[in-house]
Amino acid sequence: MGNSNVKDVEKWMETMPADVKVGFERIKRMTDVLTNEPEPEVGQTPKEVIWTKNKAKLYRYQPAIKKTNSVPILMIYALINKPYILDLTPGNSLIEHLTNQGHDVYLLDWGTAGYEDRYMKLDDYILDYIPRAVKKVLQTSDAKEISLLGYCMGGTMTSIFAALHPELPIRNLVFMTSPFDFSDAGLYSNWLDKRYFNLNKLVDTLGMIPHNMIDYGNKLLNPIANFYGPYVSLADRADNEEFVNNWKLMQKWLNDGIPFPGEAYRQWIGEFYQENKLINDELYVRGQKVELSKITANLLNIAGKHDVIASPNQVEPLNAKVSSKDKTFHLTDTGHVSVVAGRRAITNTFPLIDGWLTEHSS
Repeated sequence: MGNSNVKDVEKWMETMPADVKVGFERIKRMTDVLTNEPEPEVGQTPKEVIWTKNKAKLYRYQPAIKKTNSVPILMIYALINKPYILDLTPGNSLIEHLTNQGHDVYLLDWGTAGYEDRYMKLDDYILDYIPRAVKKVLQTSDAKEISLLGYCMGGTMTSIFAALHPELPIRNLVFMTSPFDFSDAGLYSNWLDKRYFNLNKLVDTLGMIPHNMIDYGNKLLNPIANFYGPYVSLADRADNEEFVNNWKLMQKWLNDGIPFPGEAYRQWIGEFYQENKLINDELYVRGQKVELSKITANLLNIAGKHDVIASPNQVEPLNAKVSSKDKTFHLTDTGHVSVVAGRRAITNTFPLIDGWLTEHSS
């Protein structure tokens, strides 16, 4: 009966004007995308696991391809969402692009934290995980120096690591839309104001901060565009297969979140958003004072002009703090995610990072 009704509607639509037919086909395609089609495959660049700790894994990408750049790259992502945004799909992958250009690329994947990890602190990730990953990369690549690339919160964590370890052979630092100054974090400053946001009660009650809570907050930065915009766009462009494929990839990543360990979240909100300790040299990690001025590595600091999660005014102040002789602040015409995925990333961000790393690795 159902199929018969559909056929009757389709037959009736044949009598309609062309623009009505096009609209009907778009709605059919949109319905199929939302209800029938499988999720797209992600993270397809060949890789091997070379080290693990707890839930974390260290990957080396395309080990069979000859590496022509002598300084390996270790990528470090945030504790929020999954890092395959850096390797979204063939042709739309920063990792694939860099390996194809001869770079030796590694990624520290934090994995998915469980309730048993609720007491994990930023101190643990920065002082126990990153140093061992760096050591393993240097051993595996047989290199004397390393480049570190941090995206989003991963860049903030990497800057702390680099400041605490000036003795390590860190040649280059690349940060993409990473916040360093939290004096004006836009709406986040209002929402997370300690006069109104009971951080301790939240962490003590939940233990692990659900991904949905963080995702909901991010979407509220621009609610109409974030909650309804994707579906309006899909309805309007459902006849464009390239757009549909990219839409499915992005929606998969956005909805594929992971929980945030409570103690790390307590630090991230309390010491960064509420107290702004990092940029003011007031942050201590396991008793060690963090001074960004101790960073001397070559620096490429990238901000997105349309980024509302880590706005340019939060990103740029790092350049004034570090002691690097070679330091560049680059403002791209992107947002927080489009800096690393999508057409503008492919044509602008990928070549920028490749060219800068190549120039600073010889």
